[in-house]
Amino acid sequence: MHYNNLSHHLKTIFQYIQKIRKPTAFILLFLAAYAAGAGAACLTEHFSLISPVGSPDYIQSGQYTDFSQDLTQTEAVPASAEGNWGLSFQEDGRTPVGNATMEELAKYDAYYAQNTDEKVLYLTFDAGYENGNTESILDTLKKHNVPATFFVVGTYIESDPDLIRRMVEEGHTVGNHTWHHPDMSQIADMDSFKKEITDVEDAFLDVTGQEMTRYYRPPQGKYNEANLQMAKELGYKTFFWSLAYVDWYENDQPTEEEAFDKLLGRIHPGAIVLLHSTSSTNAAILDELLTKWEEMGYQIRPLSELIG
Repeated sequence: MHYNNLSHHLKTIFQYIQKIRKPTAFILLFLAAYAAGAGAACLTEHFSLISPVGSPDYIQSGQYTDFSQDLTQTEAVPASAEGNWGLSFQEDGRTPVGNATMEELAKYDAYYAQNTDEKVLYLTFDAGYENGNTESILDTLKKHNVPATFFVVGTYIESDPDLIRRMVEEGHTVGNHTWHHPDMSQIADMDSFKKEITDVEDAFLDVTGQEMTRYYRPPQGKYNEANLQMAKELGYKTFFWSLAYVDWYENDQPTEEEAFDKLLGRIHPGAIVLLHSTSSTNAAILDELLTKWEEMGYQIRPLSELIG
C-alpha cells in the first residue's frame, strides 16, 4: 500500500460521509479510521522492520531480543536526527547511508562511522547478559592485540563483575548501555534520563574503582534530538553503528558463511561495527574474522581515535 493511494481513498470516503445520514456516517468513519491505521502499520512495517539488526530491544526475565534496522533497499533513507537507527547499504565496501547524517549527529557529539578513506574500523560489542561467549571473545581480542568497546547494561555489571574487570585490565573500553535498557526516546525529563545513565556509572565505579568512559549507545537504537542533547550535556559521546548483522537470537544463530558474507562484504573504511557478545557464531568466527580484516588491510582502533 502506498501513502498517496491511501490518502486518495480516505479523501473519497470522507467526502461521501458528508452526504449521508449520521449513523451510517459513524460506521464508515470508524472503517476509515481502521483503514488509516492499517495503512500506517503497513508503512511502518515496510520502512522499520526490514531484516532487523543492531542493539537489543529488551532485557527481561532472561530474554534478550533485538528489533532495530538493517535497511537494505537501494533508496537512501531520509536524514533525520530521531527515530530508530537504520542503514541503507548502497554498495558493498562503501559507508552506508544512515537515517541521520554524520553532520547532523556531530551537533550532539554522536557518530555512526568515520568519514575517511583510510582502512580503519572500530569494533564494538553490546552486552546485555552473559551466556558463556565473552571469555572466548576476550581471548581472541587479546591474541590479535585488538581493542574493543563493550556497551553494557547495569545488570551485566552486577552479574559478571569479573568479566568487566577483565575488559578493563586488557585495555578495552566499557561503555554505557543504560541500566534497564528502556526506549530512551520515550524519556522526556533529564532526571529520569540521567538516572538510567548514572546508575551504570556507579556500578562500574564500585566494581573497577574507575570512572566509566562516557560513551553511550541508545538501547534498541531508539533516539531523538532531545535524548542526544541530554547525553551530550552529561558529557557523553553517542555511538550508533554502520555495520551489524542478525546475530542476537541465541537459539537461531547465523551460520559462519552468513556471518562472513555480511561482515566481510559490507566492511568499509571508518566502520563502527556492532556485534553481540552473546553470539556463539561471533565467538567461533572472531579469530578468522579479525585475520581476514587484517588481510584486507584494515586496522582496528579504539573509539577514542575516532573522536580525536
